[in-house]
Amino acid sequence: MSTTDMSMGKIIFYEERNFQGRSHECMSDCADMSSYLSRSQSCRVESGCFMVYDRNNYMETSTS
Repeated sequence: MSTTDMSMGKIIFYEERNFQGRSHECMSDCADMSSYLSRSQSCRVESGCFMVYDRNNYMETSTS
């Protein structure tokens, strides 16, 4: 892994509990995650720090 890769954060959303099922990886800003959040049962932060909002365009914090 290069130093550039290590400086980027990574969060993975899973469709099933216990990090199972189909997944979606996010490594940068995403203005609308509603389609992923509505299907997600678990998520894992691989690296970095994330703020996740439950509405598009970065509104209404659901967790940090």
